[in-house]
Amino acid sequence: MLDKIHTPEEAEQEIRTRAIRLAVNPVDEALIDDNNGGILQLTLSEALVIGLMKQGVRRYFAIFGHGSTDLGEVMRIYEEEGAIEVINCRNEVEMAHAATAYAWVYGKTPAVVTSIGPGGLQAMAGSLAAASNGVGVYHIYGDETTQGEGYNMQQVPKPEQGIFGKMTALMGQSYTLHTPGALRECLRRGTACVHHPYKAGPFYVMLPINTQPQTTRINISTLPRRNRVPVVAPARSADLAAAVDFLRTHERIVIKAGGGTRGHHEALRQFASRIGAPVVLSPGSTGVMMDAHVQNMHVGGSKGSISGNFAMQNADAVIMIGSRAVCQADCSGIGYPNAKAVLNINGDLDDLAHYANSICLPGDISAVIQALLEELGEDTGARQRKVWLRDCAAKKEEWTAFKAERVHAEPLKDAVWQRPVLTQPAAIHAVSSFANRIGAVKFFDAGDVQANGFQLVEDDAPGQTYTETGASFMGFSGSALLSGAYLVDAKYGIAFTGDGSFMMNPQILIDAVEHGVRGMVALFDNRRMAAITGLQYDQYGREFKTNDGVAVDYAAMAGAVSGVKALHGGFSREELGAALEAAHAHDGLSLVHIPVYAGRDPIAGMGAYGSWNVGNWVEDVQGQYLAATI
Repeated sequence: MLDKIHTPEEAEQEIRTRAIRLAVNPVDEALIDDNNGGILQLTLSEALVIGLMKQGVRRYFAIFGHGSTDLGEVMRIYEEEGAIEVINCRNEVEMAHAATAYAWVYGKTPAVVTSIGPGGLQAMAGSLAAASNGVGVYHIYGDETTQGEGYNMQQVPKPEQGIFGKMTALMGQSYTLHTPGALRECLRRGTACVHHPYKAGPFYVMLPINTQPQTTRINISTLPRRNRVPVVAPARSADLAAAVDFLRTHERIVIKAGGGTRGHHEALRQFASRIGAPVVLSPGSTGVMMDAHVQNMHVGGSKGSISGNFAMQNADAVIMIGSRAVCQADCSGIGYPNAKAVLNINGDLDDLAHYANSICLPGDISAVIQALLEELGEDTGARQRKVWLRDCAAKKEEWTAFKAERVHAEPLKDAVWQRPVLTQPAAIHAVSSFANRIGAVKFFDAGDVQANGFQLVEDDAPGQTYTETGASFMGFSGSALLSGAYLVDAKYGIAFTGDGSFMMNPQILIDAVEHGVRGMVALFDNRRMAAITGLQYDQYGREFKTNDGVAVDYAAMAGAVSGVKALHGGFSREELGAALEAAHAHDGLSLVHIPVYAGRDPIAGMGAYGSWNVGNWVEDVQGQYLAATI
């Protein structure tokens, strides 16, 4: 980091002077003047921080090690002057989730900092959540030296160059800063990935230990800004003709709203209303239609719902919007047995042509919908779908009644707790309703809590719920609470987690206190991995190794951390409601330990309505897939 022609004090003062300017000014305004012409001599470490700042990156989630001491020293000075924020964490998976949630919830780009070895592997594992949900995050890993002087600590012990760079390149997009002068190209590729308009994801910057302190001349004006591209849509009427005919011909059309519709819910609602089609949600798109809207069939897929799967199974044509056809969204490819045609609206060309017999409309979802509605005019085909909508509405009523019966179920005697406790649907619905009432953001972990959760939430807008269904990552929800650290406009978050998921990443108990996070962990404890227990029973009639006999007092565990408000959730909705109120009143992190029933009583589950290409269902599912027309 320190230029040899300067004393350490002089070098630090130069860095500090730049940091002071950057704390209150945009990069170009702060650093370009007539004297330097925009060209500065900088270490790679400082140049990287400045280059990321030009793309709006001012928040870092970090675990520093021997691979990042030089970068860390630059960041120390920049944070002291208020130019950046650095949130030190206790686990690399946790901080990757926190960074993902920060970008997902607040729409700002953060960076994760760690070193290769176990830390890099854990951060890389955590980045699956960002990749699977289309969330852009920078990952910076201190890498082995380029000098070749011998093995570096924590590199893969194999006589081969850049193995971690190869691994990250397989995970997504990656760049090794082997040469400081390559920074501009690295950041150009980085913003193209992290800020991709349709399929953003993590970008991995491999930062060799020995190139970090090397100096290089950087043209500040040519460092890439955040990638922004204009929206695109089919430009000619002829490109829309087949879609117009599709909408005017098919009677039983269903719209499948994937995760890509989260940012286009207003266009989706207008489109659904104009063409008179029911809308089936994916686990990650709750809120794109108002919960009670008559055309909202709720979630459909392998888990699904009565109404959502009815609409899928009986549709004669499908409109896919912003969906990448994961198993939980389309029943491993057989969710539409009667569909003969697909209209697919998607910006990503790989997902656009996933289904057979598709009409493909690429581009920005809102722009494509607007162009299509203008081309349709008044003749949208809605009249011929009135009976179809009526049939779907009847199934929605059936699902609503089914759900009400379960969320208001009386506590059941449980073998583990040796007393009546709340069922998981009843407990989740109580916490979800509380979250909606106070305007909290709901974060869901993977597992049975998540599966019941996306069947139960009653959202009226995107952004009320963030559920990590893409990578199905246990430990996401608690870690996601850290995303709100130090924010003036921080949203109150409630992490919905099971006992198994919570123990994957419990570091939030400490990190939330350290960084002043206000939020809540709602821990639903049935002493088992209930989603897999249920799957084992459904497939083979037996459970195997998905539970344990160890009693854990999670309230006592959380209460051992100073600053955490730990409460027992009780055994009734009334007791749980009182605990939630007390937890929310705490100015910091709270944890509510909620015992829930685990057993075979059907009132304790929301059911599964689709198919899945796993276990002893494989032959049947794959046979149906072979016969499918789309």
